Amino acid sequence: MTIQEIQQQIVEDFSVFTEWLDKYAYLIELGKALEPYDEKNKTPQNLIEGCQSRVWLNAELVNNKVVFTADSDAIITKGIVSLLIRVFSGQTPQDVIAADTTFIDRIGLRENLTPTRANGLLSMVKQMKLYAIAFGEKMKNQA
Repeated sequence: MTIQEIQQQIVEDFSVFTEWLDKYAYLIELGKALEPYDEKNKTPQNLIEGCQSRVWLNAELVNNKVVFTADSDAIITKGIVSLLIRVFSGQTPQDVIAADTTFIDRIGLRENLTPTRANGLLSMVKQMKLYAIAFGEKMKNQA
């Protein structure tokens, strides 16, 4: 699926909820369903700066696609990062770099987060794009 298709699917998933408490409950479910994160990757280098809670993000290039794994010590944040992984993981570096994250505003996520969590969300997106830029450069240098 393309990034746009995945984002549309997320918007549809969230559209069934009318109350933000239900959307938070769904985010918590998503966080609980996130694949286990390898403890060896819980290093200072993988911590995302700018997040109120601790968020670890790891990225690998597998068959020219960026594969992200992450974890957080805060359950809502873990749900948020699981959405970002759903959107960006398995995509090419170029697609990750070029992607906008319209789903964040379309589901009302940014406006319903505290300012510090909203900043953390932006930091997560920024870090994922930085990984994609680095992998894109690596691929260019290998060509």
